[in-house]
Amino acid sequence: MPKLSIIIPCYYNEDNIPVTAQALIANEAGFPADVTFEYVMVDDGSGDNTVRELLRFRDQYPDRVRVVELVSNVGSYNAIVAGISQATGDCMAIITADMQDPPELMVQMYNYWLQGFKLVIGNRQDREETGLQQVFAKTFHLLMKKIALPNIPDGGFDFVFFDRQVAEHITQLQERNSNLFYLMVWLGYPYVNIPYVRRKREIGKSRWTLKKKAKLFIDSILAFSYFPIRAISVIGLFLGLVAFGYGLYIIGLHLFGSKVPEGWSTLMVVVLFVSAFQMAALGIIGEYVWRGLDAARKRPLYVIKEPRK
Repeated sequence: MPKLSIIIPCYYNEDNIPVTAQALIANEAGFPADVTFEYVMVDDGSGDNTVRELLRFRDQYPDRVRVVELVSNVGSYNAIVAGISQATGDCMAIITADMQDPPELMVQMYNYWLQGFKLVIGNRQDREETGLQQVFAKTFHLLMKKIALPNIPDGGFDFVFFDRQVAEHITQLQERNSNLFYLMVWLGYPYVNIPYVRRKREIGKSRWTLKKKAKLFIDSILAFSYFPIRAISVIGLFLGLVAFGYGLYIIGLHLFGSKVPEGWSTLMVVVLFVSAFQMAALGIIGEYVWRGLDAARKRPLYVIKEPRK
């Protein structure tokens, strides 16, 4: 009897949990009768009544629901890793608590897993959201595909179904400041891609702030691409060639007796531009160094509270 563990990270989702729980239980009807289910609900340090709602869900289905309560907010990706470490299924799925991703898609994902695929991706072919949120998401995944991971599907994804072997790789890596879902693709297993339209959030308010999006973008680029470092080298070489060419120009003016332009304003612009580039380059290098230090300290990605009775 295959066991499916469904991992749901929760953060300020007290209003979503009753609806999500009902949808997940109803979705079981689409699976073969021999499949057993485990719901690993991970509270990522919520400050509302999310834990209370999760415990109610567990009390309704004590044989299927596990509540993992983290001591503090560590981010959704680390919360998911915590859930993976606690899951016991032969296969696993990750889905958000706001039900923007269709749980019924997991039935199709499960069938692909039975065929031998260790990773099945539900990628966002389109979104019901509009405005800057949609623009940011498309731009982010387009850049990642161009400069970091060309084999990721278009449109981005955070709805995945994977084998226990993939889960073991993820928990062993314990990678920090990265992108968990891109890391699954990076492992190299052949995957199936199922496009779908991401729903608009109906309940509650998203905690996915601009600051968190910017950090995810930086983490993803630095974790999977050497492009920023290579860009520093290329720009530095270009500036060096420009400086060398300008130096030859000044020498030529002296040799042929021409008047050398004073160019105080031009000189200051060049100095400020080069200084700005140097500071930006140091900032990029500092990001890499900080990530190396963070990994070397080997602090835990998360701390789990004692289970509540």
